[in-house]
Amino acid sequence: MNKMTTQQSTDASTIKKYAQHAPRYTSYPTALKFQPLKKDIYPQALTVSKAPAVSLYVHIPFCKTLCYYCGCNKLVTRHNEKADIYLAYLEREILSKRYLVDGKSVVSLHLGGGSPSFLSPKQHTFLMYLLKKHFTFEIGAELSIELDPRNVDKAYLQKLKGLGYTRISFGLQDTDYNVQKLINRVQSTSHIADLVFEARTLGFDSVNLDLIYGLPNQTRETFKSTIAATKAMMPDRISLFSYAHLPERFAAQRKFPPETLPDSEEKAALYKLAVNSFTSVGYEMIGLDHFALSGDALAIAKNKGELHRNFQGYTLRGDTDLIGVGVSAISTIGNAFAQNAKDLKEYYQRIDDHLPIAKVGLSLTQDDLIRRDVISSLMCNLAVDKNVISDKHHIIFNEYFINALESLSGLEADGLVEITSRYIRVPESARIYIRAVCARFDAYLNTSETLSSYSKAI
Repeated sequence: MNKMTTQQSTDASTIKKYAQHAPRYTSYPTALKFQPLKKDIYPQALTVSKAPAVSLYVHIPFCKTLCYYCGCNKLVTRHNEKADIYLAYLEREILSKRYLVDGKSVVSLHLGGGSPSFLSPKQHTFLMYLLKKHFTFEIGAELSIELDPRNVDKAYLQKLKGLGYTRISFGLQDTDYNVQKLINRVQSTSHIADLVFEARTLGFDSVNLDLIYGLPNQTRETFKSTIAATKAMMPDRISLFSYAHLPERFAAQRKFPPETLPDSEEKAALYKLAVNSFTSVGYEMIGLDHFALSGDALAIAKNKGELHRNFQGYTLRGDTDLIGVGVSAISTIGNAFAQNAKDLKEYYQRIDDHLPIAKVGLSLTQDDLIRRDVISSLMCNLAVDKNVISDKHHIIFNEYFINALESLSGLEADGLVEITSRYIRVPESARIYIRAVCARFDAYLNTSETLSSYSKAI
């Protein structure tokens, strides 16, 4: 296995050259390419699905406070009763989508948001009742949830464990007070450490900590403290997300004075600092921005070449249909994507009016499927086997991607990509540039694109 101990390609000139805006590629095509749906897209998609099982995603949009950096679909409120109304609508959506399961078992469940920890223990119990009532869960199914540690105590964790959750993720983000204050997320590091310890005591299969680099007021010196605190807790997994600054889309991000944000060179240095530090104590790099201890299932899958990527990030199961429920949730059925209405009032109204809950989506063309496989392989493995793609899709890779290969010449000359007769590989030292490499295979970017819709690749 390769440890990321080689010198990173983070010199200023290279960063400036390739730090352009680009998608994160949790899907291809990206959600920004979804089009308004005139009819329900699911029945046709179901006819071409070969998935033997199902994954579930439940979006809980509520947060008690607004974190200024956040780009998620959320609704800030302290009125917990709003979640009761939401859960009632969720059941109605679940009833409308039960046919998509078609006798298949659920092998994984993920709760995201917003903040799922907005739900009270009683509401969590009701939600799990709904899910178990309408879906059949495989024995040993992975049940994961994202938690805001400010809203969680030990009793809350005990309740989640009792409900069957196997994986939990805490939003650590940054431990420095000056950073926390500016992003409106002041929280106790010692409290989070206590929660991590309690989670281990309770026997959760995996504990993840989310970090963000590129936040306002963040420097290499302050980030060293965050990294040290993370290593002291030694979670099973770490997510190291790049802060996506898109103030034209997310108004709260306008609260940051531009001079407080690290530039691309400093962001790359923060990334390098974290990567070198975590890999030096036994973590393996997973794709672009995740780490896992060597015994973790994610690391094992990566080393076997069995890693996959979807809207929730890196995953072990790439053979499932993904059914998303809740406002803004995205489903992947067969060769189609579909996303629910993003506005909560509209989401409720579409359910009340018996309209398709999915408002936008896309049926993938053959070209989409080919490019999706290439981009997914690069994002998961830092490499693509031309022969595998050619055999699977009945193409001649070098002819089909002649323009993409030509566009990679500059990156190849700069040592950021290696191209042989059979493989395209991104060296460990150039991992941070993987989004820029993938963008060369993105047909939508190559035609007409407002690149500022995406965050900078670095």
